[in-house]
Order: sequence, then structure tokens, then C-alpha cells
Amino acid sequence: MVRKRVPDWLNSSLWSTTPADDGLHRYSPSPTTTTTTSSATVSEPTLQPPATVPPPAAASKPQSTPTSPKLEIRDPVNKNSNNNSGGNDQNGDSSGVSPDDISRQAQLLAELSKKVINIWELRRIASQGIPDGAGIRSTVWKLLLGYLPPDRSQWSSELAKKRSQYRHFKEELLMNPSFGFLNVSVASQSEITRRLEKSVGCDNDESKPEGRGLLSRSQITHGEHPLSLGKSSVWNQFFQDSEIIEQIDRDVMRTHPDMHFFSGDSQLAKFNQDAMRNILIVFAKLNPGIRYVQGMNEILAPLFYVFKNDPDVEMAANAEADTFFCFVELLSGFRDHFCQQLDNSNVGIRSTITRLSQLLKEHDEELWRHLEVTTKVNPQFYAFRWITLLLTQEFNFADSLHIWDTLLSDPEGPLETLLRVCCAMLILIRRRLLAGDFTSNLKLLQHYPSANISHLLYVANKLRTQAIG
Repeated sequence: MVRKRVPDWLNSSLWSTTPADDGLHRYSPSPTTTTTTSSATVSEPTLQPPATVPPPAAASKPQSTPTSPKLEIRDPVNKNSNNNSGGNDQNGDSSGVSPDDISRQAQLLAELSKKVINIWELRRIASQGIPDGAGIRSTVWKLLLGYLPPDRSQWSSELAKKRSQYRHFKEELLMNPSFGFLNVSVASQSEITRRLEKSVGCDNDESKPEGRGLLSRSQITHGEHPLSLGKSSVWNQFFQDSEIIEQIDRDVMRTHPDMHFFSGDSQLAKFNQDAMRNILIVFAKLNPGIRYVQGMNEILAPLFYVFKNDPDVEMAANAEADTFFCFVELLSGFRDHFCQQLDNSNVGIRSTITRLSQLLKEHDEELWRHLEVTTKVNPQFYAFRWITLLLTQEFNFADSLHIWDTLLSDPEGPLETLLRVCCAMLILIRRRLLAGDFTSNLKLLQHYPSANISHLLYVANKLRTQAIG
């Protein structure tokens, strides 16, 4: 059989430098299922390699309503601190900001200032990376995900309607029958037990029920009794949900433990954890077919981080509601990956991994053959996490945001670009993989080495243009 010739561009000097073997150490959640929907294929202009940027800084300058952004450059946040909470003004000189960033920022601000935004043009610019200096990633992502309409005059009414709807969801779905009001953090089993015991004690003292403000046993309906197994019983539903809520609690507490924004005992971290917990619980209850799958917290984290760090005070204050709807929209494109019953179908996660394998074979058959035939490295061993968690665990947080700029900008949908980025990740380390055996290759792929994200995205876009050509 004649092997496909390796494309000349793969033999470019770009690949001659062996990256340092300093794979990032990170905790590895055990995702179990996710989503996929087909999108209409739309051609997109060829992109230029974007520049890598650190995560956005939060500014303390308030704005009462969404207004046209003004051009200003702010110093990016120090990656080592990772403590981006409102109130720390990061304004400073523009030294260290590349000319490409300044130019791209000016283009984005000009587009966002229009009365009706050209989404195609916004996608083209944003796909090259969104500079953090202007604090506009939040607004751009909301537009790319369809949460904000292109017509700026509709923003206020649309936001008010969505935020009111989310408040209604919380009132209806986060009600804890043990307390009778909205409870941000679900009561522990010991607290529930204590209250049940107390209620039993009160039942035995039926001589003074009215004086205590409690219902006597005869006044409690079957559906309201904590031991009721009826389908309409709020208590029965509460106990059924407790297991999944405990899983959400554990995962939220483990989200990015190296970032003060998400982790720790500070008031900021606990507030953010409660907001993420609320979003995931509401999503699970509104989507009983999927509910919550471990790892969804990792997909939620970048959205909430970006929206909470919006320099517009009103936008930051409503980050929880805005994040919920954008999370739903983003997950809709990967929904089938989280449904275990669809794992072996043509829309399930295994089918998507097979598509990645085919993409690699198409662009670099030599590498594909070495991995899957010679060393027998099954792509499920590494690609499952890459795809289901949208690469949030393979790179540092700042680089993940940059990758997401490109994923969300693709008119074909994030999945198509995601597969190309995954394929580019393999190609970038092809020489090390070709020289490795099963053990060394699996370790390398499960602990992907640090990489130049701008170059990675350039290679991914090169794969697109090669396919079109």
C-alpha cells in the first residue's frame, strides 16, 4: 500500500525545535459523557497567527449601562497571582502590548461601537485572539454565543428578560424544603437529619402546635411529609437530587485550586463557588436527560471568570445569570458527548474521537500509523479529556482563554475548530511521538507540554485551509 506523502509544510523549520519536556501537572477530573450537534459548514477567511495574552483584569471603573467601549490599554494581569477580583485597578502604561494586539483591539472596539454589529467581521477579528487590555472579551463572547443580539438597542431589554428568567429558575428549582427559602448551599445530611428529628419531636407535642407556629401531624399533607415517596413530593425530589448536588459541590470546590478566584477561604472565592454551584444545579434540573456530568464545572469556569471580570459593574454583578445562558448555549454544541447512552452512536463521544483520528490520518498518515498501528496508542486514552473539557485541562488558564477565543469565533461551531486544534497538538510534537513507544507517548499526550498557543492556532488554521484547498 502506498503511504500518503507527508505535506511539505510539515517539514518546515517551524517543527525543528524540540519543546521543553515540562508537561503541566494538573488534577484530572473523570468526565463521563458530553454533547455534539452538526453545524452547517461555512467558509471563513484565512486567519493570521494571533498573539498569546494573559487572562483579563478586572477594573473598578463603574459603568451604569452597556456603552460604546473606549480605546485604552491596560497592563495584563500577572499570571502568577491569578487573583482577578474586582477592585484592583490594572490601568498602566502600554509597554509590553504588541502592535498586533493594539491594532486588533482597535478593530474590535470599532466594531462593538456600531449600532448593529457585523457578527461575521467580529468573528474574523476575534478568531485571532481578543486582547485583554480593553476588557472586552466578556462582551465579544456573549455576542459570539448569541446571548447578545447584534443590534445594540436591544441589549437592555434582552438582558433584563434573561436575567429575570434566571431568577425565576432559581426560585423554582433551588428551593430547599427543609428551610422554605432559596438556599445557596444545600444543607448537609446531618442538618437535614437534625431538622427531621426536631419535627418528629414537635409532632409528639400536639398540645401546642399553634403556639409554636408548626403544623400538627394531621395538618401535614402526604406530599409535604419528608418520608413521602410520592412523585409530587418536594421532599422525595429533594433527596433524589442530593447525590448529584453533592457531586457538584465536590467538583466546584476542586475547580482551579491554584486560582484565588475559584479556590480558598476568601469571601470572593466562596461567592464565586456559590454562583457556579447554582448554575450547575439549575442546569441539571432543567436537563433531566443529562443532569450533571463530572467535568462540566471545568467548562463553566472560563465563562464565569470572564463575565465576572467584566469592567462594567452592572455586567459583573449579573455574571451568574449571563453565564448560565451562555453555558447552556455552549454545551448545546457538545450535548451528545455527555449522554452515555449515545457514546457508541454516530453523534457520541467515540464517533467524535474517530473523526479526530481520521483528521490526523488525512494530514499526517505517518504519525497516525505510528500512534495507532505501531505503538497502539488508542486516541480515547488522551482525546476523551481533550474534547469533553474543551482543552481546559491541557494548558494554563490564560492560554485556555486564548484558545476559546478561536473556538467560539468559528461559524461552523466550536467542535470543528476543536478537532483541528487537537490535531495540531499532535502534529506539533510529531518528532517526539515518532521517536516514542506506547508508554512514553501516552505519558506525553496525557501531560501535554507547554506550547506557543499562537503557533498552535496557526497550525490548526493551516489544517483548515489545506482541507479547503
